[in-house]
Amino acid sequence: MRPIIIGIGGAHSGSGKTACASSLIQNLRNWGAIKYTKTAIYSSVTEDIDILSKENKDTKRLLDAGAEKVVWVQSPPDKLSDVLPLATERLAGFRGIIVEGNSAIEFLNPDIIIFMFGKDPKRIKESSKKILGMSDVVFLDGEPPADIGTGRNVKLFSRSFVNSSEFIACIERMIEKMEIKERLKTVILEKAINGKLPCPVARRTAEEMAVSYKEVGDAADELKIKIADCELGCF
Repeated sequence: MRPIIIGIGGAHSGSGKTACASSLIQNLRNWGAIKYTKTAIYSSVTEDIDILSKENKDTKRLLDAGAEKVVWVQSPPDKLSDVLPLATERLAGFRGIIVEGNSAIEFLNPDIIIFMFGKDPKRIKESSKKILGMSDVVFLDGEPPADIGTGRNVKLFSRSFVNSSEFIACIERMIEKMEIKERLKTVILEKAINGKLPCPVARRTAEEMAVSYKEVGDAADELKIKIADCELGCF
């Protein structure tokens, strides 16, 4: 099963992305992390522990928090397609990957997206607003902007809750839901024949995995697999 990806974006530099990533890594086991830094020209993917462990680097904070492995990606945004797949491939054996950086989030479209406001909720870069609209969890102090999480059921936390048990429990529930969905997709792919899944097989799959018929139908739709011969109208 592929790793679950959590993306952490922010309204601006210094909004608390690495603090949030460190909090998650301290509480999640078998997770790796990608730190993205925007550059003007060159691209690189760094795993050298001596470089990553230098004092005052965000990569050291991630390692100190307990990340199993950290990969540092440096690239212009328009070159991320060349380097981010390499970084995620090097972390493919872990349960999950935490990714920092708005441009990296936009490219990867993570399973869970967390957005960090700084101390001033009115301070937000125009380029960050798209990530805000994609977010599942938002940290801020003050009144939330109107364009938070368009089309999503967004969870709001005060910035002081970044290390709280409530936040960690919320993320763990999201991860569990995503992992069930990925297992479900694997089972559907194994049981489908020529792009079709017979309705009795779909119902039995739902019952065996203790999920709803709708969840099976939604997973099949994402895989572009048709539920065939449905006589009971379950899908």
